[in-house]
Amino acid sequence: MSSLFSRLSRLTPFSPRVSLPYDMFDAQHTDREARRAKRMASIYHVGQDRIWDGRDVLGELIARHGRPTIGAPERRALSQIFSTIMWGELAAWKISAQLADVLVPLEAKLAASSQVHDEARHFYVMHDYLEALGETPPVLDGWSKRVLTMTLETKSLAKKLLGMQLTIETIALTIFQRVRELEVEPVLTELLPYYERDEARHVGLGIQMLPGIVAEMSYAERIELAVFHLDLYGSAVMSLKSLEPALTSIGVDPRSILAIGFRKQNDIDAMFREEFPSWPIDPPEKRVFAGLCELLFPAHRQGANGAATAIGKRERLQAAIDVMRRRRLGVLEIESEKRATRRADNLSRAAVDGN
Repeated sequence: MSSLFSRLSRLTPFSPRVSLPYDMFDAQHTDREARRAKRMASIYHVGQDRIWDGRDVLGELIARHGRPTIGAPERRALSQIFSTIMWGELAAWKISAQLADVLVPLEAKLAASSQVHDEARHFYVMHDYLEALGETPPVLDGWSKRVLTMTLETKSLAKKLLGMQLTIETIALTIFQRVRELEVEPVLTELLPYYERDEARHVGLGIQMLPGIVAEMSYAERIELAVFHLDLYGSAVMSLKSLEPALTSIGVDPRSILAIGFRKQNDIDAMFREEFPSWPIDPPEKRVFAGLCELLFPAHRQGANGAATAIGKRERLQAAIDVMRRRRLGVLEIESEKRATRRADNLSRAAVDGN
């Protein structure tokens, strides 16, 4: 009998199954694979325990706070940002259904099936929220559409998991967290934690499955996956650039979004390395992505009067190159330092107030 992940690596090219997987229970599990299988089954069972009725939750929040009433600029901004999320949820619904069909191990199939149900709920609830906001969802921008299309259409199981579980879901989690923290609109603020709990669970399927599939790949296949990853990340950061006016209009600094995303990605990488110690700590595509983020969303220079001033194109390009070469702090490190400083300031003020 073959091992679980050697069988999974043969599921490419990605294609719908036309027969039942009668060999579902034939794979031989190592102890490590058995532990991962148990975690994937847990994703399904925990999801069943935490199912929420989207109509009831949204209805109760609107009954408590009233229909969303915010200024026209903020309303348009929320519509643009969360319409992108809404279309992403529809893509996630389709992709998770593809995964539920093609994945053979029972536990992985259960986890993907649980996600199908969650994404369907996320899609219709976000649509209903935007309707309550009084906005018609606009057409998706080209870069966001590219991220979703790349993941929907790839025939590679590894690329589909990387795109869905570890890129699209992570981006959604990052935006949910930052908008919730700013309390832009009360109904949305209390709705987003439901989404966050579900999406955090969905990331778990990719964490449990992808490293084992990558371990069975050839060197050429790993290079191809890294190129896909960089292309996907580049498209995602360009999508964020297109949302920049909407984000800044509701008080969201895109660099803070990137910093949260980098932290979440580092957490994911750390979980990968727990199972696969050879998982790279600082791969080239991660460096290139960090440089691209610095190029598109540069740090502002502090002027003599304390006001922030933009840096020139040449200086911006040099900063991006230095970040790629790890000769300069990137978005994650700079924003982490700011976060630590704010936390220290808050503690100092609390100590003074306490005296």
